[in-house]
Amino acid sequence: MIESGRDANGLWPALDVLFPLVSAWFAARYGEPTEPQIHGWPIIRAGRDVLISAPTGSGKTLAAFTTALDGLVRRAAAGPLPERTLVVYVSPLKALTNDIRKNLETPLGELLALAGERGMTLAPIRTAVRTGDTPAADRARMLRKAPHVLVTTPESLYIMLTAEKSRALFTHVETIIVDEIHAMAADKRGSHLALTLARLDDLVRRNGGPKPQRIGLSATVRPLDAVARFLSDTAEIVDVGSRRAMTLAVEVPDDELGAVASGEMWAAIYDRVAQLVSAHRTTLVFVGTRRMAERAAFALGTRLGEGVVLPHHGSLSRDIRLDTEHRLKAGSLRAVVATASLELGIDIGSVDLVVQLGSPRSIGVALQRVGRSGHWIGAKPEAASSPPRATNSSSAAHSCTPCATARWTRCASRRRRSTCSRNNSSQRAPATIGASTNCTRSCARRSPIVA
Repeated sequence: MIESGRDANGLWPALDVLFPLVSAWFAARYGEPTEPQIHGWPIIRAGRDVLISAPTGSGKTLAAFTTALDGLVRRAAAGPLPERTLVVYVSPLKALTNDIRKNLETPLGELLALAGERGMTLAPIRTAVRTGDTPAADRARMLRKAPHVLVTTPESLYIMLTAEKSRALFTHVETIIVDEIHAMAADKRGSHLALTLARLDDLVRRNGGPKPQRIGLSATVRPLDAVARFLSDTAEIVDVGSRRAMTLAVEVPDDELGAVASGEMWAAIYDRVAQLVSAHRTTLVFVGTRRMAERAAFALGTRLGEGVVLPHHGSLSRDIRLDTEHRLKAGSLRAVVATASLELGIDIGSVDLVVQLGSPRSIGVALQRVGRSGHWIGAKPEAASSPPRATNSSSAAHSCTPCATARWTRCASRRRRSTCSRNNSSQRAPATIGASTNCTRSCARRSPIVA
């Protein structure tokens, strides 16, 4: 249960575990703590490993970073910080690492300003990002002057632990945060990351330090016990739940779906997506391939105007991707057409609609993408899916209508009879155009590990 009421200083009791400067900053900027923060902070402050599972937009990433900043601010208030990396944040996506660094530097600047107002002096707290996109000059700079908080990817962390010079940065790491752990736990990236974390533990211990604390973060993941063991044998679990109300719709063209979508059908789909984009502030459109991202961005750009729709995928240069992400967060774009490059954890408060063209092939991926809309506390995600081919309609329906009954979708277009391969039954879809459903049930038990 969330603690209610404030103390004599006007702060919530859950903030008592934080340094006074940090608790005052948090209360002024965010107000009341959320459940992941209330239940996660005591465990993190006690130095124990923890897996925090909570719906998208509930503040779980902030729960981990607030305590990390709290520890750094306590030291910075007492004197200069050591010239070594103390906190490592691992993200599966390069776009997410850039997003996290921006969200780190803003609180640090606000904390420094608040300290100045109170007559306090804080030693500098440095942050850095290390991915495959990081320029050589920045890589050399962090070797000369170690960042106190390093934001990186699993592959870059492995490389840095392998090279002799960069390995010296990690000899006294105290905390490692693994975000979006569900995206790695079930595949070879997870095995590779587990090996890298074991090497990091060994490096710290050989230099006389204790095993680094591990904090795992995931939107919704099942089974929790298995993922917690993957993170650490001693990890405790903070399970806030996976239920979240969302508005979902399946948009089907008026023409009969076939094995291959015709040019006329694609034109109708793009026309409908353009209408949805025009009716919302900012829209994320997800597609399956990089080629499709370019084609869809061009088609929507011709309908909505030049420069308001851009593609985003891994083949684009670093500068183009960063510019697109910056403009998206600033609210200067009406839509971005992306592959999986933007489906995890990106904090974009202005996105109020997600459109899926074709099937995401996974309920977990669908829920993760839907969560990119309404990515703020108290918001309600909204998404629409448009299957361009008959082979996509069944999987898109199951993916974008996550109800635990596993029956045929509440289709948003024509009345037709379709057969569900999951339960070998048939059911007529309603004839309501633009039908939507509020879903508060999780389909996590359908897959060994799903988001």
